Amino acid sequence: MIICTCNSMSSKCFLLLQYVSLISVILFQLEPRVANSNNIISCLDEEKESLLAFKQGLIDESGILSSWGREDEKRNCCKWRGVRCSNKTGHVLGLDLRASSDSPVDALKGTINPSLLKLQHLTYLDLSWNNFSGSPIPEFIGSLGKLSELALSSAQFAGPIPHQLGNLSKLQVLDLRFNNLFSSGNLDWLSYLSSLRYLDLADCKLSKFSNWVQVLSNLRSLTNLYLGYCDLPPISTPSLLHINYSKSLEVIDLSNNYLTNSIYPWLLNVSSNLVDHIDLGSNQLHGSIPLAFGHMASLRHLDLLSNQLREVPKFLGNMSSLKRLVFSYNELRGEISEFIQNVSTGSTKNSSLEWLYLASNEITGTIPDLGGFPSLQILSLESNGLTGTISKSIGQLFKLELLLLSGNLLRGVISEALFSNLSSLDTLDLSDNSLTLKFSHDWTPPFKLFNIFLGSCKIGPRFPKWLQSQNQTVALDISNTGISDIVPGWFWDLTYQLYYLNLSNNEMKGKLPDLSRKFDSYGPGIDVSANQFDGPIPLLPPNVSSLNLSKNKFSGSISFLCSISSHLLTYLDLSNNLQSGRLPDCWFQFDSLAILNLANNSFFGEIPDSMSFLRNIGSLSLYNNSLTGGLPSFFMNGSQLTLMDLGKNGLSGEIPTWIGESLPNLVVLSLRSNKFHGNIPFQLCYLSHIQILDLSLNNISGIIPKCFHNFTAMTKEKSSNLSIISNYYYNLGLRGMLMPLIFFDTWKGGQYEYKSILGLIKIIDLSSNKLGGKVLEEIMDLVGLVALNLSNNNLTGQITPRIGQLKSLDFLDLSRNHFFGGIPSSLSRLRLLSVMDLSYNNFSGKIPKGTQLQRFGASTYAGNPELCGLPLPNKCLDEESAPSPSRDDAYYTPDDDGDQFITLGFYMSMILGFFVGFWGVCGTLLVKSSWRHGYYNFLTRVKDWLYVEAVVNIAKLQRRVRN
Repeated sequence: MIICTCNSMSSKCFLLLQYVSLISVILFQLEPRVANSNNIISCLDEEKESLLAFKQGLIDESGILSSWGREDEKRNCCKWRGVRCSNKTGHVLGLDLRASSDSPVDALKGTINPSLLKLQHLTYLDLSWNNFSGSPIPEFIGSLGKLSELALSSAQFAGPIPHQLGNLSKLQVLDLRFNNLFSSGNLDWLSYLSSLRYLDLADCKLSKFSNWVQVLSNLRSLTNLYLGYCDLPPISTPSLLHINYSKSLEVIDLSNNYLTNSIYPWLLNVSSNLVDHIDLGSNQLHGSIPLAFGHMASLRHLDLLSNQLREVPKFLGNMSSLKRLVFSYNELRGEISEFIQNVSTGSTKNSSLEWLYLASNEITGTIPDLGGFPSLQILSLESNGLTGTISKSIGQLFKLELLLLSGNLLRGVISEALFSNLSSLDTLDLSDNSLTLKFSHDWTPPFKLFNIFLGSCKIGPRFPKWLQSQNQTVALDISNTGISDIVPGWFWDLTYQLYYLNLSNNEMKGKLPDLSRKFDSYGPGIDVSANQFDGPIPLLPPNVSSLNLSKNKFSGSISFLCSISSHLLTYLDLSNNLQSGRLPDCWFQFDSLAILNLANNSFFGEIPDSMSFLRNIGSLSLYNNSLTGGLPSFFMNGSQLTLMDLGKNGLSGEIPTWIGESLPNLVVLSLRSNKFHGNIPFQLCYLSHIQILDLSLNNISGIIPKCFHNFTAMTKEKSSNLSIISNYYYNLGLRGMLMPLIFFDTWKGGQYEYKSILGLIKIIDLSSNKLGGKVLEEIMDLVGLVALNLSNNNLTGQITPRIGQLKSLDFLDLSRNHFFGGIPSSLSRLRLLSVMDLSYNNFSGKIPKGTQLQRFGASTYAGNPELCGLPLPNKCLDEESAPSPSRDDAYYTPDDDGDQFITLGFYMSMILGFFVGFWGVCGTLLVKSSWRHGYYNFLTRVKDWLYVEAVVNIAKLQRRVRN
């Protein structure tokens, strides 16, 4: 109680009483809101309404925000999911609505309501891994002045990074990684975030962020920097001058940018004894690593993946804290033993090194003793040039988890003794070597492998029983291992969690069981191609993402496809089997399908309408079936098509104009051996990327369109960078598997599988049609052509000398037409030509001389009665009218090249003159040394030329003598 006793103090007392009364009223009003009778903190009504307004703008399909509401039991927003309140005031301090990265269906969608601005005490906001569908980051977030942590990673935001974020002066953590964000200019606003400790802008496109070095130098508290995949431009050396570098950085990730060696000075200045992790992978570094890296005493992780580095310095052996070394995909050269020595010398001998990644370099030699790395967990040496056997010291690396040795030249026999101590091993990759695995039949490994890659190792003929103990495997590749056994029943029980299975290129027999419940992983990939499995194809996992059953003996229909209900299927290859029936009409459920190969079966009937839903199809092969009807117009929806092979069917009608108009990306088009008629539409000339055009064995008439020179890809002699073959990439995390679609084409009379060389193959085949008219000059502009087949048509006219421009030509067939006139001598300049057929035309005159044309057999020129000269038996008139040489005048007989003045006397005079001239200057040369050296070089060249000419012409004279 306050009592005022002095009149002079009455006014002051009155003011004091007012103040006390006001405080009491405020406390009276606040008390119910802060805590109830049970002292449970409750949120403020205004902030609760703000959160509910925020919820209204979201789409919550999974009920993530089901605890948010106005009902009595939901009155306290401090108990709502993701809401964190102050224990004293009840103010909302944090909002954590991060979705699970493993379950995208649980992500929130919609928009962010500005009602969040009423949460003026908010210090923490995390909306990562939600789906905001390409909307921009709201600018009003920059007005949440008390924010210390802002995490919006992988939330599918798009657009420019708002500069208003620079108003968040208390921000310590900024995480915007893996969105579709970019900088509209510089990022000077970052300089105002003086408290920032953690900055992650990975995958934000910052190519215009030219002053990034200067901006980052102002962030004096920064400890973690992540700017990977940002398209950062190289540092210019002048920009490094007069900058006060931060010395607090512990983690530096600048991977996947365009940085050059100019990054080193900045990096070495900002780095201190605190730096723990440096990642410069996938940049443009070259040469050797600077010595200054060796002074980073606390560096534990150095990642220089995918650069052009050629040398590993010896100082790495003195970095006592180094645990993880990633040098894969560089140009490192030399012996593996030398590299290991450089890393293991000094204080790191018997070191704590845990990761050693050296994959995809140019390292050679045999694997040395690795006993100096007892802590090694990952050993990655794949795709080098290593030889010899696998070092026994690997078997003593007790902590080894990943052993990756694929793609080398390793040989020898591996027994279970190598693995007896490797109980921690979870990934084994020995594929693509010349290794033989000999394990006892009852061997039980000490490990449980997650990933097994043994492709092209020798394992068979029996199916490996030791796999029965590997019940945790998620990826298995035992392709091309010589197994000629029936797959045991127990094996299919192990496939429950497999997401990749490859049994291809063996001689496995039997029937496949019902696989619909065997694979329970998300989007498994299955490849059992090139075996001897038979019978009908069983039910398959409904969520399969890739399926290759080609080159087996499967029979029956493929109606099982309709049981695959998911939209994950991307790759489907059922080619080269014994399947028959009509194609199923359920293709609408395969809207993700990119590769479809049903070639070499016995399907019949028309192509079903539901194939119009294959909008993402890139490669389509229905080659060698019995399909009929016209070419469905719905294929014009397949704008992604690069390969369309419908050859060897019974398709009919005219070639549609929409092929050229609606399929601009076609690289391979084969309609061979069908019943198409009519003209070649000029719209095909819109196919500027086309490299294989095969319309042979049809009833096509008319003339060849003059616009063929618009086939731009064929006008280039070098390999195209277009991908003809469609590759399905199945990501296994540690190892990517490429499963290429194989394109079958008849060339040189046989069936070829074009794989990696397809970029070099450029073919036009219009043979066996009813085409007329002349061979156009425009075709001679296609200088990249490797094969040109115009045989069995009604073409006429003379062959232009410009045919000599086709310097890449390996195959030329003009047979069975009505060409006339002489054979152009320019043909003899086609040095790569290995197959040629000009038979059954009306060519006349002498076959041009030259080794290139004479080495073909007489059948090449058969059916041209007016042709003469080698290799035909009938000689030309000028040859027959020449006098037969006698024994006396043999040396005076002219040859067929017009060298009639060259005689034995000529050679005698020439040699005599040479010696006279030579010794006539010898005196001078002996006196003056500079002349001597000059004349010596000159005369050496003259001597070589004369020698060659003499040998050639003497051989001609000797040939006449024999005749």
